[in-house]
Amino acid sequence: MKEIMNWDICLNEHIKKVAVDNEKIGSIRKMCSVRLRVTQQVAIDDETASIVAEDYYEIIKELLVAFLLKNGLKSDNHECLISFFRYKFPEYEYEAKVVHQLKNVRNRVSYDGIFVKKDYVEANKLEFEHIIELLEGFL
Repeated sequence: MKEIMNWDICLNEHIKKVAVDNEKIGSIRKMCSVRLRVTQQVAIDDETASIVAEDYYEIIKELLVAFLLKNGLKSDNHECLISFFRYKFPEYEYEAKVVHQLKNVRNRVSYDGIFVKKDYVEANKLEFEHIIELLEGFL
């Protein structure tokens, strides 16, 4: 599996400074909360597991967008969202790797049409929700 992009590359090539927008951050957080509530209500089976995995990734990705925005930054790719998280919180290397793996799973679902096994979501659901709580705490 490809490694998480180096933060220095992100900073030089994919990040721009923006004004902090607390209203937008609040709106993103609210949408993520709604999406999480809906995602948690889905019965996970081998047909729905892909959708659930995509939804967990979307929630985490949007919270990372809000986190960058809180820091006056905007990224033009998903890799740098994860890279920034790892850069700011090296003690959460494991969580950054979980998000990176989830991004790769989501990309395979979206671009290759693969179906995620129910076991994958069930085995990682608590990790995904832990990361969501962590990111919410940083916001």
